[in-house]
Amino acid sequence: MIEILAVATITILAVISPGADFAMVTRNSMILSRRAGMLTATGISLGVLVHVAYSMAGIGLLISKSILLFNMIKFIGAIYLIYLGITMLRAKKADPSKMVNVGKPLSDFDALKTGFLTNALNPKTTLFVVSLFSQVISPNTSLAVQLGYGAFMSVAHFSWFALVAYAFSSDVAKRFVVSSRHIIERGIGAALVALGLGLAAFSMKKA
Repeated sequence: MIEILAVATITILAVISPGADFAMVTRNSMILSRRAGMLTATGISLGVLVHVAYSMAGIGLLISKSILLFNMIKFIGAIYLIYLGITMLRAKKADPSKMVNVGKPLSDFDALKTGFLTNALNPKTTLFVVSLFSQVISPNTSLAVQLGYGAFMSVAHFSWFALVAYAFSSDVAKRFVVSSRHIIERGIGAALVALGLGLAAFSMKKA
Protein backbone atom coordinates (compact mmCIF):
# COMPACT_ATOMS: atom_id res chain seq x y z
CA MET A 1 0.00 0.00 0.00
CA ILE A 2 2.84 2.38 0.84
CA GLU A 3 4.47 1.59 -2.51
CA ILE A 4 1.28 2.42 -4.38
CA LEU A 5 0.81 5.73 -2.56
CA ALA A 6 4.44 6.66 -3.13
CA VAL A 7 4.28 5.89 -6.86
CA ALA A 8 0.99 7.77 -7.27
CA THR A 9 2.11 10.84 -5.32
CA ILE A 10 5.54 11.13 -6.93
CA THR A 11 4.12 10.56 -10.42
CA ILE A 12 1.41 13.21 -10.09
CA LEU A 13 3.86 15.79 -8.74
CA ALA A 14 6.33 15.04 -11.53
CA VAL A 15 3.66 15.20 -14.24
CA ILE A 16 2.21 18.59 -13.28
CA SER A 17 5.60 20.27 -12.85
CA PRO A 18 6.28 22.57 -15.85
CA GLY A 19 8.82 21.35 -18.37
CA ALA A 20 9.42 20.50 -22.01
CA ASP A 21 6.33 18.26 -22.23
CA PHE A 22 4.07 21.05 -20.97
CA ALA A 23 5.67 23.53 -23.37
CA MET A 24 5.11 21.32 -26.42
CA VAL A 25 1.50 20.43 -25.59
CA THR A 26 0.71 24.09 -24.89
CA ARG A 27 2.36 25.22 -28.09
CA ASN A 28 0.68 22.65 -30.36
CA SER A 29 -2.73 23.16 -28.74
CA MET A 30 -2.72 26.96 -28.93
CA ILE A 31 -0.88 27.42 -32.21
CA LEU A 32 -2.25 24.46 -34.14
CA SER A 33 -5.31 22.62 -32.87
CA ARG A 34 -6.83 20.57 -30.07
CA ARG A 35 -6.21 17.44 -32.13
CA ALA A 36 -2.51 18.26 -32.44
CA GLY A 37 -2.33 18.88 -28.69
CA MET A 38 -4.08 15.59 -27.88
CA LEU A 39 -1.80 13.66 -30.22
CA THR A 40 1.22 15.32 -28.63
CA ALA A 41 -0.11 14.23 -25.24
CA THR A 42 -0.50 10.70 -26.59
CA GLY A 43 3.09 10.75 -27.85
CA ILE A 44 4.29 11.86 -24.42
CA SER A 45 2.47 8.98 -22.73
CA LEU A 46 4.12 6.55 -25.16
CA GLY A 47 7.51 8.13 -24.47
CA VAL A 48 7.03 7.40 -20.77
CA LEU A 49 6.74 3.71 -21.62
CA VAL A 50 10.24 3.81 -23.12
CA HIS A 51 11.65 4.95 -19.78
CA VAL A 52 9.58 2.32 -17.96
CA ALA A 53 10.78 -0.42 -20.34
CA TYR A 54 14.50 0.17 -19.88
CA SER A 55 14.07 0.67 -16.15
CA MET A 56 12.34 -2.67 -15.85
CA ALA A 57 14.99 -4.28 -18.02
CA GLY A 58 17.71 -3.13 -15.67
CA ILE A 59 19.17 -0.44 -17.93
CA GLY A 60 17.94 2.13 -15.46
CA LEU A 61 20.35 0.73 -12.89
CA LEU A 62 23.17 0.95 -15.44
CA ILE A 63 22.38 4.58 -16.16
CA SER A 64 22.28 5.41 -12.46
CA LYS A 65 25.74 3.85 -12.04
CA SER A 66 27.34 5.25 -15.21
CA ILE A 67 27.91 9.01 -15.24
CA LEU A 68 29.16 8.88 -18.84
CA LEU A 69 26.09 7.07 -20.16
CA PHE A 70 23.67 9.28 -18.27
CA ASN A 71 25.47 12.43 -19.49
CA MET A 72 25.27 11.15 -23.06
CA ILE A 73 21.50 10.76 -22.69
CA LYS A 74 21.24 14.26 -21.22
CA PHE A 75 23.27 15.72 -24.09
CA ILE A 76 21.01 14.08 -26.66
CA GLY A 77 17.93 15.38 -24.86
CA ALA A 78 19.45 18.85 -24.52
CA ILE A 79 20.28 19.02 -28.23
CA TYR A 80 16.72 18.06 -29.17
CA LEU A 81 15.23 20.66 -26.82
CA ILE A 82 17.54 23.35 -28.21
CA TYR A 83 16.58 22.36 -31.77
CA LEU A 84 12.87 22.65 -30.96
CA GLY A 85 13.44 25.97 -29.21
CA ILE A 86 15.40 27.51 -32.10
CA THR A 87 12.66 26.42 -34.51
CA MET A 88 10.07 28.26 -32.39
CA LEU A 89 12.24 31.35 -31.96
CA ARG A 90 12.03 31.83 -35.73
CA ALA A 91 8.24 32.17 -35.59
CA LYS A 92 6.83 35.17 -37.45
CA LYS A 93 3.87 37.37 -36.62
CA ALA A 94 0.56 35.95 -37.82
CA ASP A 95 -2.00 37.77 -39.97
CA PRO A 96 -4.57 39.16 -37.48
CA SER A 97 -7.35 38.64 -40.03
CA LYS A 98 -6.95 34.88 -39.90
CA MET A 99 -8.79 33.18 -37.07
CA VAL A 100 -7.87 29.60 -37.92
CA ASN A 101 -4.79 27.68 -38.94
CA VAL A 102 -2.51 30.31 -37.42
CA GLY A 103 0.29 27.77 -37.18
CA LYS A 104 2.14 25.74 -39.79
CA PRO A 105 0.14 22.54 -40.53
CA LEU A 106 1.38 19.48 -38.66
CA SER A 107 0.44 15.94 -39.63
CA ASP A 108 -1.03 13.59 -37.03
CA PHE A 109 2.14 11.50 -37.15
CA ASP A 110 4.39 14.53 -36.67
CA ALA A 111 2.34 15.72 -33.68
CA LEU A 112 2.55 12.24 -32.15
CA LYS A 113 6.28 12.03 -32.92
CA THR A 114 6.96 15.43 -31.39
CA GLY A 115 5.36 14.40 -28.11
CA PHE A 116 7.11 11.04 -28.13
CA LEU A 117 10.61 12.41 -28.80
CA THR A 118 10.19 15.31 -26.39
CA ASN A 119 9.49 12.88 -23.56
CA ALA A 120 11.67 9.94 -24.62
CA LEU A 121 14.72 12.23 -24.89
CA ASN A 122 13.89 14.21 -21.77
CA PRO A 123 16.51 13.49 -19.06
CA LYS A 124 14.07 14.81 -16.46
CA THR A 125 11.78 11.87 -17.18
CA THR A 126 14.77 9.52 -17.27
CA LEU A 127 15.83 10.65 -13.82
CA PHE A 128 12.27 10.47 -12.50
CA VAL A 129 11.52 6.94 -13.71
CA VAL A 130 14.95 5.52 -12.83
CA SER A 131 14.81 7.07 -9.36
CA LEU A 132 11.30 5.81 -8.75
CA PHE A 133 12.04 2.27 -9.88
CA SER A 134 15.33 2.09 -8.00
CA GLN A 135 14.02 3.58 -4.75
CA VAL A 136 10.40 2.48 -4.47
CA ILE A 137 10.35 -0.87 -6.23
CA SER A 138 12.11 -3.72 -4.45
CA PRO A 139 13.49 -6.97 -5.91
CA ASN A 140 10.41 -8.68 -4.50
CA THR A 141 8.01 -6.50 -6.49
CA SER A 142 6.28 -8.72 -9.05
CA LEU A 143 6.45 -8.08 -12.79
CA ALA A 144 2.69 -7.54 -12.91
CA VAL A 145 2.90 -4.82 -10.25
CA GLN A 146 5.81 -3.15 -12.05
CA LEU A 147 3.81 -3.18 -15.29
CA GLY A 148 0.91 -1.66 -13.39
CA TYR A 149 3.11 1.15 -12.10
CA GLY A 150 4.41 1.80 -15.59
CA ALA A 151 0.89 1.89 -17.01
CA PHE A 152 -0.18 4.31 -14.29
CA MET A 153 2.73 6.66 -15.11
CA SER A 154 1.79 6.63 -18.79
CA VAL A 155 -1.93 7.17 -18.15
CA ALA A 156 -1.19 9.95 -15.64
CA HIS A 157 0.91 11.79 -18.23
CA PHE A 158 -1.77 11.42 -20.90
CA SER A 159 -4.60 12.50 -18.57
CA TRP A 160 -2.84 15.65 -17.42
CA PHE A 161 -1.62 16.75 -20.83
CA ALA A 162 -4.98 15.95 -22.42
CA LEU A 163 -6.49 18.45 -19.97
CA VAL A 164 -3.77 20.95 -20.87
CA ALA A 165 -4.47 20.43 -24.58
CA TYR A 166 -8.20 20.89 -24.04
CA ALA A 167 -7.75 24.08 -22.01
CA PHE A 168 -5.21 25.75 -24.29
CA SER A 169 -7.13 24.95 -27.48
CA SER A 170 -10.29 26.71 -26.27
CA ASP A 171 -11.84 29.55 -28.26
CA VAL A 172 -10.55 32.11 -25.75
CA ALA A 173 -7.02 30.78 -26.10
CA LYS A 174 -7.34 30.69 -29.89
CA ARG A 175 -8.44 34.33 -30.06
CA PHE A 176 -5.51 35.31 -27.88
CA VAL A 177 -3.15 33.37 -30.13
CA VAL A 178 -4.27 35.22 -33.24
CA SER A 179 -2.53 38.41 -32.14
CA SER A 180 0.13 36.93 -29.89
CA ARG A 181 1.13 33.66 -31.57
CA HIS A 182 4.67 34.71 -32.40
CA ILE A 183 5.23 36.06 -28.88
CA ILE A 184 3.92 32.86 -27.28
CA GLU A 185 5.90 30.62 -29.61
CA ARG A 186 9.10 32.60 -29.16
CA GLY A 187 8.60 32.57 -25.39
CA ILE A 188 8.16 28.80 -25.33
CA GLY A 189 11.09 28.46 -27.72
CA ALA A 190 13.31 30.57 -25.46
CA ALA A 191 12.28 28.44 -22.47
CA LEU A 192 13.18 25.26 -24.34
CA VAL A 193 16.55 26.63 -25.44
CA ALA A 194 17.30 27.76 -21.88
CA LEU A 195 16.27 24.35 -20.55
CA GLY A 196 18.43 22.58 -23.13
CA LEU A 197 21.46 24.78 -22.47
CA GLY A 198 21.02 24.33 -18.73
CA LEU A 199 20.95 20.56 -19.09
CA ALA A 200 24.02 20.62 -21.34
CA ALA A 201 25.92 22.84 -18.91
CA PHE A 202 24.98 20.63 -15.99
CA SER A 203 26.17 17.56 -17.88
CA MET A 204 29.51 19.21 -18.67
CA LYS A 205 29.94 20.18 -15.04
CA LYS A 206 29.31 16.61 -13.90
CA ALA A 207 31.45 15.04 -16.64
